Amino acid sequence: MAESSPVALVTGASRGLGRGVAVRLAELGFSVVINFSRNTAAAGETVDLCRSRQSQIDQRFIPFQADIAEQADRVRLVEQTLSALGRIDVLVNNAGIGPIVRADVTETSLESFEHVLQVNLEGPFFLTQVVANYWLSQRPDPLLPHGFSIVNVSSVSANTASLNRSEYCISKAGLAMVTQLWATRLASSRIHVFELRPGIMTTEMTSGVKEKYDRMMGEGLVPQNRWGRPDDVGKAVGALVTGAFPYSTGCVIYLDGGMHLRRF
Repeated sequence: MAESSPVALVTGASRGLGRGVAVRLAELGFSVVINFSRNTAAAGETVDLCRSRQSQIDQRFIPFQADIAEQADRVRLVEQTLSALGRIDVLVNNAGIGPIVRADVTETSLESFEHVLQVNLEGPFFLTQVVANYWLSQRPDPLLPHGFSIVNVSSVSANTASLNRSEYCISKAGLAMVTQLWATRLASSRIHVFELRPGIMTTEMTSGVKEKYDRMMGEGLVPQNRWGRPDDVGKAVGALVTGAFPYSTGCVIYLDGGMHLRRF
């Protein structure tokens, strides 16, 4: 039996930005599939946080393990979601990784390049394909009045070069085009596709370079002069998927405290 509340599938939701998205969607009345790759305990913590913030008694929060880099796992994740909850109304492609080792572009390894692109680019493209083909072929009725939504969590690195993270930058630049392609293909089917570009965010991925970014922030890198938080991303996703931007498919929204602004 399908859920009476809309269902969001959020990849990489056990920690960081994905957790912020899952919790915000719980507050907005969504049932949430919390995808994780390895950390079962962290996924359970996200489930508990969602339950503590849920706004409707019938919401459900289910952790599903799947490696977004593997096609069989992507298909299984969608099948498990539909089997358990009966529907998907929102897909948030949030799962992402940084390079195995930060190295100058002259020393980027093939292993790191391939792995980062498999997770950050191949994963969201083909997971979107699975979900989109379900929507297009089955023609389910959306619970949300504006239709279905896909949100790709990219990065300011999509158009900002970092010489020691070349594979990460390339993956996010590719994800920007993924957004444009699917937005164009799905617009006539009441399926909205958006891209979010976070800047310097407080997550485990940036914990190792906190001192560096604190110094750069003190030198004016971020006009709003603070780190971004997972709830900043959660609030943006919430606005997008609840219909606050009904005529803006394909748009790019920066969540970087003004870092992208061109300044003297």
